[in-house]
Amino acid sequence: MSDKQRTVAKTIKLTGKGLHTGAEVDIAIKPAPENTGYQFKRTDVDGQPIIRAIADNVTTTERGTKLVEKGVSVSTIEHLLAALSGMGIDNAMIELNGPEVPILDGSSRFYAEALSKAGSTRQQADRYYYRIREKMVFRDEEKGIELVAYPDENFTIDVHIDYNSKVLGYQYANYNESHAFDKELAPCRTFVFLHELELLRKHNLIKGGDLDNAIVIVDRPVTQEELDHLAELFNKPKVKVMPEGILNNVELYFSNEPARHKLLDVIGDLALSGARIKGKIIATRPGHHANTEMAKILRKHIKIEQNKPVAPFYDPNKDPLFDVVEIQRRLPHRHPFLLVDKITHLDKWVVTGIKNVTMNEAFFVGHYPDQPVMPGVLQIEALAQVGGILLLSFVPDPENYILYFLRIDSVRFRHKVVPGDTLNIRMVLKEPVRRGIALCYGQGFVGDQIVIEAEFMAQMAPKSNISKN
Repeated sequence: MSDKQRTVAKTIKLTGKGLHTGAEVDIAIKPAPENTGYQFKRTDVDGQPIIRAIADNVTTTERGTKLVEKGVSVSTIEHLLAALSGMGIDNAMIELNGPEVPILDGSSRFYAEALSKAGSTRQQADRYYYRIREKMVFRDEEKGIELVAYPDENFTIDVHIDYNSKVLGYQYANYNESHAFDKELAPCRTFVFLHELELLRKHNLIKGGDLDNAIVIVDRPVTQEELDHLAELFNKPKVKVMPEGILNNVELYFSNEPARHKLLDVIGDLALSGARIKGKIIATRPGHHANTEMAKILRKHIKIEQNKPVAPFYDPNKDPLFDVVEIQRRLPHRHPFLLVDKITHLDKWVVTGIKNVTMNEAFFVGHYPDQPVMPGVLQIEALAQVGGILLLSFVPDPENYILYFLRIDSVRFRHKVVPGDTLNIRMVLKEPVRRGIALCYGQGFVGDQIVIEAEFMAQMAPKSNISKN
């Protein structure tokens, strides 16, 4: 994708209570450099440690997502991350003076509004998108929970919830990139069943919760005495059950607001994958545990893709740096053992070269007549000869020197090389040459596919020093 990363245009400040701690927390969302992602800084802790918003740092997911890095934590991050992701922000430093992101009204509304008001700044680096190429599944059969990721050209999420509640019933919500996050998802508040609310209060949780930041679903008959007790508990003059089966603390913005809020949570938790996604997510009864487990699955694939070796750039229309005539001036190898045709790049640390593999190679006569494959040892030799160009560039008279293998390590053959292939080779000097000894790392590619990699130790010596014994 060619669109650029974005960060907030200016610092955004908000204050509110943590849902579980009840502590008043000041939060500042600040601009951050390219490729920072989302990071939390605990300004109330010595050294102001940073906690990266990545799935690797997820610890607990009970009634919210908690991150811990190097012993420092931050909780209830999902609504803020959903707002950042949904409002198109890629990089942000989030400073807070407490252990928990403010719950505010139980949605992403105030975060999204603040981000919209502050605006964003376009950065120079391209956005990275992870494109889902195969079906991925997280499933908890016992609880009827399932998240499935499918290949798709766009980012879409379908959420299905059904908690066997006559009040809530079955609900469905959908999101794609054409939807306005700030209008259609951000205002949707968290919901809780009355029996859960009672249990959470009994266990001294949701200290910062009140009847203004959650939809309370009444899934059983309640007496007026219970309602009066609830009103007293949450400092309300009076509460009653609405015909829709919810307390009169709030009015629904959408008939499927609970499903939309679950979708909002999915967006926030999947932001922990560390990349924007191109794919379709179908979530059945999602929760923070399932969401973050899917984020971990995605992150594993993302890290593999981001660390995937990239072939050196090769333009066959461009004149090589060294043609085969110049290569023969620098290397002692000759037909039929010269296994490099072009050198395309050379600096103090890196050299790249090309070996065009044809059916006319002498070794194909016997390897193998009916299934020609370039021998692995000759692939190693081709890498070594390209590396030899790099090492011999350190002396003014390369024709008077010769190279010897001392060691070959960590050899991996990843794909066969056959007639018609162009072997694109990169050799990297791992450390400075000392006393004629060099340590190199090499890779060979055919197209975008890495076919061989290995580490080499070689000695460079003047021909006049070669022993005759």
